[in-house]
Amino acid sequence: MDAGTPNLGEVRAAHRLDETVLARWLEANVEGYAGPLSVRQFQGGASNPTYLLTAGSGRYVMRKKPPGQLLASAHQVDREFRVMKALGETGFPVPKMRALCEDESVVGTSFYVMDFLEGRIFRDARLPGMTPAERAAIYDELNAVLARLHGIDPDAVGLSDYGRPGNYFERQIGRWIKQYRGAETETIPAMEALIEALPQRIPADETVGIAHGDYRLENVMFHPTEPRIIAVLDWELSTLGHPWADIAYNCILWHSRSESWGTLDGIDLASSGIPTEEDYVAAYCRRTGRDGIPDFNFCLAFSMFRLASIGQGVFKRNLDGIGTREPSTDNSGTWVLAEGALAVLNRS
Repeated sequence: MDAGTPNLGEVRAAHRLDETVLARWLEANVEGYAGPLSVRQFQGGASNPTYLLTAGSGRYVMRKKPPGQLLASAHQVDREFRVMKALGETGFPVPKMRALCEDESVVGTSFYVMDFLEGRIFRDARLPGMTPAERAAIYDELNAVLARLHGIDPDAVGLSDYGRPGNYFERQIGRWIKQYRGAETETIPAMEALIEALPQRIPADETVGIAHGDYRLENVMFHPTEPRIIAVLDWELSTLGHPWADIAYNCILWHSRSESWGTLDGIDLASSGIPTEEDYVAAYCRRTGRDGIPDFNFCLAFSMFRLASIGQGVFKRNLDGIGTREPSTDNSGTWVLAEGALAVLNRS
């Protein structure tokens, strides 16, 4: 699929909604909205069902909570709306927020509406068909925008209460253990080993910033022709947190073997234009005024553990028939991530 072409399809049966009721709400709450309305659903990995709303007044994107019983503190679309609205007012690249609806009678769950943007989303981290210079520019921009996010003072943008400052890794490990247990379908030995080992390796540094939580190439949109990010998307996991978690999560690409999530496996980095993991982290440290990241292995292993826990939740929802993908009994992705996280934690 072309990077500029949205992956759209018909609305899945589990995610259908009353378009007449939605149109009435849009007319009352979105400035300048005019019908008629048509609704399609973005296909793929988003854990919050995401729709393209095409109307007489233009195109919009709607994100809503999924139906069914949800894990605690998951799918908080109101937080996504809040953080993007606050950051957008500083000029940080996010779509324009239009309206938030917490009245579940409209489409069955809470949702928000934002502007649709034309741009490129690169779903293959190897960037096939590009020159080395183009790849280098795209990865450098990805790095620069993350550093820019971490330079924003939460207090200055009205986000001082967006999360609890301090003890980030300790609280996050506890949260994702709980989430994993809530969605557990089998015993995964590597997850059990991580649950025991990670709390013992938490770094002493207590830096606090706005953490995106899912920052990677597939979750940003580039300008149609320039190596410039016009929107950072998918803020579901954002909070006040430790910047090291974001940069480490971003670096999973250098360790992932997942074609669907993203991988740099199988390419010659030296000739591709894509930086090595070490060079990418060094560039981030230069931009944020750091000498380095102590115990980066812990930060990376934690990020992979958290992704494995998320993956387990997605697997369970799909198994129950309420996820964004067809039900499957293949949970190998969670196993591979857990085993990779344990290997990273134990590397010298």
